[in-house]
Amino acid sequence: MLEQLLPAKTLATRVEQVKVSREVKPAAPRYRNEVAMYIVDRTHECISCGRCAQVCPQGVHVMKAGYRHQAEPRHYLCLGEACKGTDHYCVDVCPTGALKIGENPMLRALGDPRWTAQMILATWKMAETGHAPDPRFGYRWETGDSGGGFDRLRFKFPDRPPADVNKDEIDTGIELNRRNDGRPCIRIDVPWYGGGMSFGSVSNVTQLSKARACVAWNTFTCTGEGGYMERMRPYDDHVITQVATGLFGVREETIQRVPIVEFKYAQGAKPGLGGHLLGDKNTIYVSRMREAVQGISLFSPFPFHSVYSIEDHMKHLDWIKHVNRRALLSTKVSTPTDVDMVAVGSQAAGTHIVHIDGGYGGTGAAPDIAKKNIAMPIEYAITKVHAFLEAEGVRDTVTLIASGGIRNPHDIAKAIALGADGVVVGTGELVALGCVRCTRCESGRGCPRGIATTDAELSSKMTIPWGTQRLVNLYNAWREVLVDILWRLGLKSVGQLRGRTDLLMHLDYTDDAERCE
Repeated sequence: MLEQLLPAKTLATRVEQVKVSREVKPAAPRYRNEVAMYIVDRTHECISCGRCAQVCPQGVHVMKAGYRHQAEPRHYLCLGEACKGTDHYCVDVCPTGALKIGENPMLRALGDPRWTAQMILATWKMAETGHAPDPRFGYRWETGDSGGGFDRLRFKFPDRPPADVNKDEIDTGIELNRRNDGRPCIRIDVPWYGGGMSFGSVSNVTQLSKARACVAWNTFTCTGEGGYMERMRPYDDHVITQVATGLFGVREETIQRVPIVEFKYAQGAKPGLGGHLLGDKNTIYVSRMREAVQGISLFSPFPFHSVYSIEDHMKHLDWIKHVNRRALLSTKVSTPTDVDMVAVGSQAAGTHIVHIDGGYGGTGAAPDIAKKNIAMPIEYAITKVHAFLEAEGVRDTVTLIASGGIRNPHDIAKAIALGADGVVVGTGELVALGCVRCTRCESGRGCPRGIATTDAELSSKMTIPWGTQRLVNLYNAWREVLVDILWRLGLKSVGQLRGRTDLLMHLDYTDDAERCE
């Protein structure tokens, strides 16, 4: 009788689910000399009087007890010339004039037009502190320098927020099941969840840190197409497992463990190419989970060779519905020109979540030629799918999730205003863990930060508690910024923002472009 009450999780597989606090705590960088916005230059004229350490409220200067000389400044905490004119500007208070502050020349080599150096540094700050970066840093992190996409969109904020909206009462949660089909009504507390990053593409430490942060914030992470680690079992209630074209590690036992199962038909970063994991990342542990041969490059075909129609897709969904009677179904597709037809077909097949993945997503392992030239940019796909689902009268029966280049809370808000219910994030989480965007994710020892690697030595450089706290902090900062955006727009919930294109303007078509830059 008890077994009948637990159709999705048998007694043999049921384990106690862990609890993780969403409390914000400082999570300092792993590296003593983190990349900084400014460099504090201390010349040989310094007499180690400690005056700078006494006056600096940011803790840039350190005078260790028992040492005759001052330690190397913690440059990443420096506010630069924002302190100029105050009584704690170290350059002016130094009795020998031994201090100088200048912009870090390394910033010219960090990042790219989409992920600028300032956006990377701001993400690190949010992961460290749990809040938006101090405005005194002068970061221009809300947008990048790509010259298009989300970087050319701005919100039209009123001169003053409406008095009847209380920040503390703004609702940022979204429902994932809108079909009223008897399956669970799953609600997440923030309008985003973590993208599919398999064990193989990233380290097990990265995967577990993501899962624990999602437990804290009552949202989800995705296993990707590499199978389901046994160590993820305590986090089952916050995991999406993925069934991709290669079927690596896909078993009915793992499908029964989770509340959401996602069919990945294509990835926006490389549509038409399928997935790939090069041989040097296919270690003994990865090969065991993927049920493959160690050291051999693994390729997922494109597409599912069993799916050539909506009816075929429906058979896939029915299979999962039978195996796991409590699971919601998600369909992940790229963004071809007929993505609106694909979306409405998925809705007709019975999916709960339509996940559209545009170009510019994916890790550094995705080929640039594919990322920049094949899939439709997500900001175009969202409006197209949203409008078509509305025209067909089925918009409120599915949850529309968008991904592919979502970098920060401003992008999240813009995607929702264009018509999405929520988003999937990926690269932003990796940046929070210290990623420098070197784009060497495909190599076994290519990731210098030990994030996108299967090398045991490199992945051991990061601990699960530290990674968890960095992501918990990041989510808190993102939610604070999102709440501020909603408050300034006079909205009481993130659901009220959906499809509000009237609140957006494009800088190429407005007279206010110079004011908004």
